[in-house]
Amino acid sequence: MTAVDAAVGVAGIAMSLYAVFGGADFGGGVWDLLASGPRRSAQRAAITAAIGPVWEANHVWLIFAIVASFTCFPPAFADVTTGLYAPLSFALVGIVLRGAAFVFRNYAGDTPALAQSWTVVFGIASLLAPFFLGDALGALATATYAWTSPFALAVGAFAVTICAQMAAVFIVHEIDDPDLNADFRVRAVRATLAVWISGSIPIALAAATLPALFAALLHPIAFAAVSAALAAGLIVIACVLARRDVAARAAVALEAVAVLGGWFGAQAPALVPGRFTFTSAAASDAMIDAFLLCTAGGAVLLIPSLVLLFRIFKAPARS
Repeated sequence: MTAVDAAVGVAGIAMSLYAVFGGADFGGGVWDLLASGPRRSAQRAAITAAIGPVWEANHVWLIFAIVASFTCFPPAFADVTTGLYAPLSFALVGIVLRGAAFVFRNYAGDTPALAQSWTVVFGIASLLAPFFLGDALGALATATYAWTSPFALAVGAFAVTICAQMAAVFIVHEIDDPDLNADFRVRAVRATLAVWISGSIPIALAAATLPALFAALLHPIAFAAVSAALAAGLIVIACVLARRDVAARAAVALEAVAVLGGWFGAQAPALVPGRFTFTSAAASDAMIDAFLLCTAGGAVLLIPSLVLLFRIFKAPARS
């Protein structure tokens, strides 16, 4: 493995971690917007309790992936952020509004109308961010940056659906109330079915309008990753129904990573299809080596800190 391959792998790991943890946070906002029934307030309270302690920390993976991209692959980073300026800007707006609304809502408890307004902003922003991030990935895969194409928009909708699925699976493990737990357990199963449906639409569009991309999806790596994602979805449903919640979490995380793996496998060794490969976009050897060295040093501090954070806020309460 070359240093460039290692840099690609590090960036891929960061994207995968953000897809899982950040995606689950976005999905929590989606369910917050869709809260309904007599337990609507309790559903929102459960979502707030689940994502409140760690939602800011999860964005560290997005920041790291961005830093890795412009440090190790500056020509590709410049090209992508220029060509996909609009959807990436919309995603950034969603991320900022989502965070602001989440905080302001919690401080507006004495003013129900104001709290409700921030609740709507939080929910809509939680839809916008994953939709436009997925849309940008879809546009990148087309090699044309056509972010308004049906394929790119379908990938954006798929991203929202898989975020909602992950959130329902993650949250169900943290709810003790039987009725509330049942609400999210049903949503986890239904969201998994929705993931299969929404995921089939981009594939069908690729087959009909993007023959080169569809052929790439049949590459052994991409095909194996998509198959793994489908199998993981079946495991998610089985584990949720059997109340094996930890296993369900692992399966839904594997599903999200497999989806990214399918996208990566379809276009590798191209970093930006039709424009840059890993090597043509890479920075100097000295820069790549320095990045990898700093990453190794930073991980010594970052990983234990995140583990401690989750152990403090996510470990079962001790009597």
